[in-house]
Amino acid sequence: MFKDHFSRHADAYAGHRPDYPAALFDYLATGAGAREVAWDVATGNGQAALALARHFAQVWATDASAEQIRAATPHQRVAYGVAPAETSGLESASVDLITVAQALHWLDLPRFYAEVLRVLRPGGVIAVWCYHLMSVSPEVDRVLAHFYADTIGADWPPERRLVEDGYRSLEFPFAEIQDAPAFSIERLWSVEQVLNYVSTWSAVQRYQRRLGVDPVEAHLAPALRGTWGDRNRQRQVGWPILLRLGIHRPA
Repeated sequence: MFKDHFSRHADAYAGHRPDYPAALFDYLATGAGAREVAWDVATGNGQAALALARHFAQVWATDASAEQIRAATPHQRVAYGVAPAETSGLESASVDLITVAQALHWLDLPRFYAEVLRVLRPGGVIAVWCYHLMSVSPEVDRVLAHFYADTIGADWPPERRLVEDGYRSLEFPFAEIQDAPAFSIERLWSVEQVLNYVSTWSAVQRYQRRLGVDPVEAHLAPALRGTWGDRNRQRQVGWPILLRLGIHRPA
């Protein structure tokens, strides 16, 4: 069953989530070999799909949430569709690269992996990645970590633990590529941009529905603004990307 944590705030998700570095997609496109078709799974607002469109002739971008697809940015080489990751509707052996950005932990993995093996061409690549807490400075990081673990900790779905360990505990039934370079998301953000981003977290939404209180404004904003200093000051914000790559090599 589709676990929908984001449809209720799809517009905010589209407006406040950071996108991914261009170097990541340059690397993935080079490793995929053929650049005919890519499939971005659980595309959300289409951030990864749009980046893939710079490299591939056709990008399929699917998500089980119609609201997320509605909020996605159109592109002439991106075909958006509402479909579960486990039953994409794509043709067998038709895809050169499959990407799953910050979403693998929500999927029914045995069924999804079966779908990957069906639609990925022999020698095709699957790339899955996630990112955990941002890093700004020791003082800011402590405030964010306290909010994450203590204020809203009980409202994180159990799947979040898979992000915390960088997907390392997940089964990954592909010929894994071990020597991928390190990538990270880097942004210059104000404190208000950080607060807007945190407001898109699924645990924030669950806390608010459960208690009728916005935990960002009630708990995080006062502490973070006090620690940040000048509210107009932009600071370097970074998220290391935790990446797993595999090649489909049929037996």
